[in-house]
Amino acid sequence: MKRLIKGLLGRFGIIDGSASRRRLRILLLDDDAQRHRWFRGRFNADTLDIASDVAAAKDLLSSNAYDLIFLDHDLLPEHYECDAPDDERTGYAVAAWLAEHPHLQPSAKIMVHTRNADGAMRMVEVLRRAGRRAEYVPFPVLASRIKRGWIWKEARA
Repeated sequence: MKRLIKGLLGRFGIIDGSASRRRLRILLLDDDAQRHRWFRGRFNADTLDIASDVAAAKDLLSSNAYDLIFLDHDLLPEHYECDAPDDERTGYAVAAWLAEHPHLQPSAKIMVHTRNADGAMRMVEVLRRAGRRAEYVPFPVLASRIKRGWIWKEARA
């Protein structure tokens, strides 16, 4: 009965169940300070490393093991409304780099959380072609998926 009640409380977001699960190591690639705060609030029981640019993300990915990796596509204001192809200053560069380095983060679940659907799909495609577990979850949808406890199930899968 306790388990049922705890499950219902977790499903409705009243509790997050973090006390009953292991801490996750998470990398966030995003240039938005507001999103940094948002992720810190959602993952306060976990270890969250934040990178704001491609070089910092590559450094962290090279030196730590992660359970979850969140990647944004548009990292600089000039990319937000740009029709130019992906370059070395977007999250696509990190996705392509991970695809080229299969020995790094082999078991991490990769979530592309950008609002840029076209960029996100290219990122997921290059990661999946390399055999990575990658999924596109638009940022506005991410909160509800975290609230339902989905993210922790995905990290263990």
